[in-house]
Amino acid sequence: MPPSPPSGSRSAVAGRLRAAGCVFAEDEARLLIAAAGSPAELAGLVDLRVAGRPLEHILGWAEFCGLRIFVEPGVFVPRRRTAFLVRQAAACARPGAVVVDMCCGSGAVGAALAASLEGLELHAADIDPAAARCARRNLARAGGRVYEGDLYGALPDMLRGRVDVLVANAPYVPTGDIGMMPPEARVYEPHAALDGGPDGLEIQRRIAAGAPSWLRPGGRLLIETSRRQAPEAAGMFRRAGLIPRVAGSDDLEATVVVGALPVG
Repeated sequence: MPPSPPSGSRSAVAGRLRAAGCVFAEDEARLLIAAAGSPAELAGLVDLRVAGRPLEHILGWAEFCGLRIFVEPGVFVPRRRTAFLVRQAAACARPGAVVVDMCCGSGAVGAALAASLEGLELHAADIDPAAARCARRNLARAGGRVYEGDLYGALPDMLRGRVDVLVANAPYVPTGDIGMMPPEARVYEPHAALDGGPDGLEIQRRIAAGAPSWLRPGGRLLIETSRRQAPEAAGMFRRAGLIPRVAGSDDLEATVVVGALPVG
């Protein structure tokens, strides 16, 4: 009978993670082992993950669109599906475009756009001080400017009528559904980064209503939402004076509503 693997081996760590319900246990074990400086530190990291702490908060970073995004504990973790929002925004932008990442969280969307497009004038805003702090770190290399405040109230007036692409991964979980989310989201991420109001669209309505004052003619607003919410989101874009379209990715289970401000 072969001996039991040491507690710090990848197979043993992966076994603990798998038993705790981690779907990608082998990958997570590899990352935790690489992050630990000693067997005792590894045991502590594994205990945190088994208790439900997001892997990204334990490591201090998240992988997003091929980038390593710095993420502090208590900050919203960028989701894989949001890569579709980045792709749609990149398709709307041109080199040197003025881009605003609204409800930026860690700044992951802005950082990914800056990595894929040359010479962006990049701005980002979030109401949460911890998120704004992370975003400043993640967007520093791209020269991005980060503002702390409530939606458009955070932005400088010099951006009015100049924005080519306004992108927002605003909260869109209905308040009543938050209790059904996995513990690593509802316990460890800020409530304000998840709660979109009774129907999940409360913050998106505010963003859509204010967008025409900030977009240049022909500029685009892009918001991530769910497939179920997309028809109502498109309607609120239309009521704000934007021409909407809905884009979706089956592979990423992602939905984005794009609204264009008419020229003239």
